[in-house]
Parts: sequence; structure tokens; C-alpha cells
Amino acid sequence: MADEGEVVEGSGEAGEDESSRKLSPKKIILFVLLPLLLLVGAGAGAAIMLGMLGGEEPPPEVEAGAEPEAVVEEKTSAQAIFFEVPDLIVNLNTSSRKTAFLKIKIALEVSDPADVDVVNQNLPRIVDNFQVYLRELRVDDLQGSAGMYRLREELLRRVNLAVRPARVKDVLFKEMLVQ
Repeated sequence: MADEGEVVEGSGEAGEDESSRKLSPKKIILFVLLPLLLLVGAGAGAAIMLGMLGGEEPPPEVEAGAEPEAVVEEKTSAQAIFFEVPDLIVNLNTSSRKTAFLKIKIALEVSDPADVDVVNQNLPRIVDNFQVYLRELRVDDLQGSAGMYRLREELLRRVNLAVRPARVKDVLFKEMLVQ
């Protein structure tokens, strides 16, 4: 009888060894498929980034006679002109003692080359309108894509009021930092 008990116990141990040798579906996913997917994703991302970096031409250099705060770039395919607004740094409206700052770089898209002169002449008015609006914003107003969309639409409305009858097509954010 003792032999039968030993055989039963031994068969249980042998069963455990077989089950521990088998890879469960969770282990296969974790140790095989997940690393493969990560490698494929990283390779695809690298290929896309290399394609994007290799396909662009460097922007035209600013001429020595151009004003430093107003750089005009032409886009050959859509004939849009981009007018760079000087960097804006404002403190945001907060209810606490800790201050929050916003640093923003903006480019204005203008379709008519004649409108560039109007925008340049009204640049102090544009900057003032932007400063007044941005100082009243709270950090929560800038959260998420909806906040960015509202900010873009309001800045576009304000710049078009300042340069009327000229028209600015779009406000483009080059850099935005909230600290």
C-alpha cells in the first residue's frame, strides 16, 4: 500500500512538472508577442521619423535687411505666407499665491502678400490684444485640445479685428509652455 501512495504522489509531481513546462497563453503574449509588437512599432516609428526628417527642406534664411521680429516665409504649394509674431510671455490669472507663466510663439498665416504690410504696421496692436487676452486666462483654460482650439479661435478673432480690412487665415502655435 505504501508503494501505491508513493506512486500517486509521484504521478502528481510529474503532472506538475508537465504543466509548469507548458507556456500559458498569458506567458506567450507577455514574453513573445509583446516584445515583437514593440520592436515592429519602434521600427515603423523610426522609419516614419526618418522619412519626415529627410523629406523637408530647410527654411529660407532671413535676409540681413529684414526686421528681426517679423520673419516672412513663403509656402510654395498653397502660396500662404507666414508672419512670425514676437514671443509672448505673460503671467496667467491664478487664485493662489503661486504664479503661472505662459510662453507662446505664434505665426500668422496670411494668403495675400499685401496683407503682410498691414499686419506689420498693426503688430503693436496685435501684441497688445494678445497680451490683454492671455493675461486673463487660467491654467485650466489651456488644458486639452478643446482649450487649444478655443485659444486659437479667440486669437484669430482678435488679430482679424486689429488688421481689418486685411485678413489672417490662421493662427499657428509654434511653441507653448505653461510653467
